[in-house]
Amino acid sequence: MKQKKKWYDYLWVVSLTYLILGFFNILFAWLGLFCFFIPLIISTGYGNKAYCNKYCGRGQLFGLLGGRFGLSRKKDTPGWMKSKYFRYGFLIFFFIMFFIMLWNTYLVFAGSKTTARVVTLLWTFKLPWHWAYHGTLFSDGVAQFAFGFYSVMLTSAVLGFFTMVLFKPRSWCVYCPMGTMTQLICRARHKDSSPDR
Repeated sequence: MKQKKKWYDYLWVVSLTYLILGFFNILFAWLGLFCFFIPLIISTGYGNKAYCNKYCGRGQLFGLLGGRFGLSRKKDTPGWMKSKYFRYGFLIFFFIMFFIMLWNTYLVFAGSKTTARVVTLLWTFKLPWHWAYHGTLFSDGVAQFAFGFYSVMLTSAVLGFFTMVLFKPRSWCVYCPMGTMTQLICRARHKDSSPDR
């Protein structure tokens, strides 16, 4: 008997819509902060990875593209990708890139740098994205953060897509920085709540 779908089984639509909206107006990139804070709130408050297991629209999108649409080779994820050295190393690298993005945003807010109307893909390739921003009531620093944050989200989507094609549909979930971070939070929370021996 086919299991009835629940509302959160359709969150892949939110993930796809986010990427599309950022193509037309970069300020929509701010909505991606929900994908950062909600997993942290759930893992800190409840001590589990419910976000990764149920509510992650990106994981669902890869599952749909790789599973139902057959875009995945469905090969086992390599051991090195599952290793804690790679996952923690990628998390550290991700945070370094994230803080560089925040620093660039600060420079624009401080007036010492102009808004770079580009999306940096894979932290290397600068793609012109000028059509997505024409100035608003907000400071240019708000736009700078949006360009930087959308770069992070698009880069992770591209990485996830490639690993989905090469390996299992949700191979991204193996080394996703948010997944690694929430796992560390859950471990710390359960360790603190365990009774003394």
